[in-house]
Parts: sequence; structure tokens; C-alpha cells
Amino acid sequence: MTDTIQSFFAEWPRAEQAGDVARLDRLLADDFVGTGPLGFTLPRPAWLARFGQGLRYDDFSVEDLQPHEHGDTAVVLGRHRQTGSFGGAPIPQVLQATHVLTRDGAGWRLAAVHLSFVAGTPGAPPLPAGAGGREPVDGA
Repeated sequence: MTDTIQSFFAEWPRAEQAGDVARLDRLLADDFVGTGPLGFTLPRPAWLARFGQGLRYDDFSVEDLQPHEHGDTAVVLGRHRQTGSFGGAPIPQVLQATHVLTRDGAGWRLAAVHLSFVAGTPGAPPLPAGAGGREPVDGA
């Protein structure tokens, strides 16, 4: 299925964009948990249920991958670029992410993801006072 980290990150974003719950079900570890940019956590069943609750992606990609492998575990930093809506409201367009992957007999599976806003990008909070108007890292 996803024998390399690169193949995982080719398949997972396509499944997210399509709202393909059956494919996501195979790509998520049994004890998966996602942490959103506001600090909420979603266990695996809630993550899979997002599409039935109004999540829709028009586009979804993961860029700037920085994998760090440690045996059958990998920590992969990356940037989500997305457009879409949840319940009719636009979603943030750029998120910084930390993905934790585990490898089993079927290949790499997502055990956890932690998402953070990139301040100053569409859908995120504004740059904090005193930030000096700096651009987000790598021009987000």
C-alpha cells in the first residue's frame, strides 16, 4: 500500500481531498488522533466522520516534507495547503503540520497529526502585535 513515506504522502492527501473515508480508514493507525489548530483533538472515528459533518476540500496538498525516520516510526514536518469549507465556512488555507507515521505489514500509516495556523495567511489569526510585519516563514 504505502511502502515509502513519499508514497504515503502521495496517497493520503488525495484521500483527504476526495473525502474517501474507506481509503482514509486504511491509512490511519487504529489509535490515530488528530490535533487541530485550536487545540481540539479528534480520535480516529471523529476524524473519519468530518466529511459527513460538512468538511469539503476543493484542494489539499502537503508540501515541504521533512521526514525524520526512527525505525518503524517517522516524524514528518510539512505544510498543508488547502481550500474548502466546513459547514459552509472557509477553512484555513495554510497549516504547518507534524505527522507521526508508523510502519506495519501494510506499510506506513498515520498515527497522529498536529496542525498549527500560520499567522497572517488566509483563514488564520493575524500576525501578533510586535511581529514587525514579518512575512510567514517561506512566504506561506
